[in-house]
Amino acid sequence: MDMSPKEYQDYVQQKAKKSPIFKDVALAFVIGGLICVVGQAIQDGWSAVGLNQEDAGTATSVCMVLLSALLTGFNLYNKLARYGGAGTLVPITGFANAVVSPAIDFKSEGFVTGMAAKMFTVAGPVIVFGTLASVIYGVILMLFQ
Repeated sequence: MDMSPKEYQDYVQQKAKKSPIFKDVALAFVIGGLICVVGQAIQDGWSAVGLNQEDAGTATSVCMVLLSALLTGFNLYNKLARYGGAGTLVPITGFANAVVSPAIDFKSEGFVTGMAAKMFTVAGPVIVFGTLASVIYGVILMLFQ
């Protein structure tokens, strides 16, 4: 069977399952929104026990990271991501998932060479890019002020 790249591409397009884009977008919106609602409820709870807004925000971030890490450890975050897609990438929970998942996957290789070394394989480039972008933005801001 000798196919040109164009013929192969047409064949793949013909056989590929069509993505239900509107369903995927709606589920991402709902799941992402629910994650945010949980975060808001946690923040309201911290405020109700007497924390000021800044401290309640910090405590909420810690709780959301902890919840995301626990859900990832119990393989529930991945199940949620199957339905919610990009909605589970809400920044802090998605980041926690991106750090914990490789750590769990490589734990059998040992603490240092497995978990510690591979923990930031997904999140590491995000950290580097974010840091670099903030430095560049800061320099540009400094030059134009």
